[in-house]
Amino acid sequence: MSEEKVTLQMIKDAQERLKGVAQKTGLSYSNSVSDLAGCEVYLKLENLQRTGSFKLRGAYNKVASLTPEEREKGVIAASAGNHAQGVALAASEYSCQSVICMPKHAPLSKITATRGYGANVVLYGDFFDEAAAKAVELTTEHGYTFVHPFNDPQVIAGQGTIALEIIEQLPEVDAIVAPIGGGGLISGLAVAAKSVNPKIKVIGVQTENMPSMKESVEKGQVITYNGKATLADGIAVKTPGDLTFDICKKYVDEIVTVDESEIASAILLLLERGKTVAEGAGAVPVAALMSGKISGIRNKKVAALVSGGNIDVNNMTRVINQGLIKSQRKIFFQTVIPDVPGELVKLLTLIAGTNANVLSITHERSQHGIDMGMTAVSLELETANEKHVEKLMTMLKDHHYFVTLK
Repeated sequence: MSEEKVTLQMIKDAQERLKGVAQKTGLSYSNSVSDLAGCEVYLKLENLQRTGSFKLRGAYNKVASLTPEEREKGVIAASAGNHAQGVALAASEYSCQSVICMPKHAPLSKITATRGYGANVVLYGDFFDEAAAKAVELTTEHGYTFVHPFNDPQVIAGQGTIALEIIEQLPEVDAIVAPIGGGGLISGLAVAAKSVNPKIKVIGVQTENMPSMKESVEKGQVITYNGKATLADGIAVKTPGDLTFDICKKYVDEIVTVDESEIASAILLLLERGKTVAEGAGAVPVAALMSGKISGIRNKKVAALVSGGNIDVNNMTRVINQGLIKSQRKIFFQTVIPDVPGELVKLLTLIAGTNANVLSITHERSQHGIDMGMTAVSLELETANEKHVEKLMTMLKDHHYFVTLK
């Protein structure tokens, strides 16, 4: 049975191996998320772990459990980035060769960091599963030991050490919310938490673009889900593991999904209000809590796992912009004004009177549909919130401007 393949004792053994390697990360109460979620939310900050992700725990535990002969041949892994860095660091600690297969579109920051830990990086395929197939091919060819990112008992045991820390830091915890990709993290958390206290709820979160474990559990068998690319690239796994599927089916109480805009909003809130950087996969538990996706947790003590912080700077810029637009702290609109001196100044003076800040402006006389003697004006504004935008739009209409929000 799956519960015999990963036990509480294995997780405790992993905790011993990880002493002096993995940091005991903080569990920080979040007023902002708690207010939105209607419960007491504590953020387990694995984004502050070495390599910027929880993945170090499972990777190191697996490499540490290998024989000297296995380590001599080298290790190989497939990863969207975080597992790659964990395996590369663990291999370097044991002075053994590491090869990492990553999807071609993995964030540049993760590729660079993985190479920085001494790994030979092979870019292959568009999704994790294709990179994993390449890793299996190279394993057969060169005799490497394959370090699976989630479907391995020692990897799962390493990830389970997080739950032991949470219970030690917050003994009265009622629920643990964690991201699910292939299922290694939540499987370790679930075995540890349920073994110590069966009353602790374990809730998984996936992206709507790739809900492979949720679909598998609902259908009662492991399925391959051909989803779409997602901000949460670290959990974009088409096919869950059979071992992790068995554990999730037995121990995970609920799996919910969040969409891309909810993930972006959570990243922005964590950055702005929580002062913490989370990648997409690391933000999905907070996204689920913010969006009211999880039932039965009102006024409960909930640990939300911020699993990683390795977000590409370019992605971060896009996420911030998307979040600002969604919250109407940045708007784009178009109007038409007479093409005579002073009319543009008049419009801008009215906008300035509402304390909106003009970020960019263009006007175009030759735009299709514009009458002779008129010009189209497009503006990008920095605003405070929806009420501010509503006030601004009302004021412009009162002054006889026809406004189209983009």
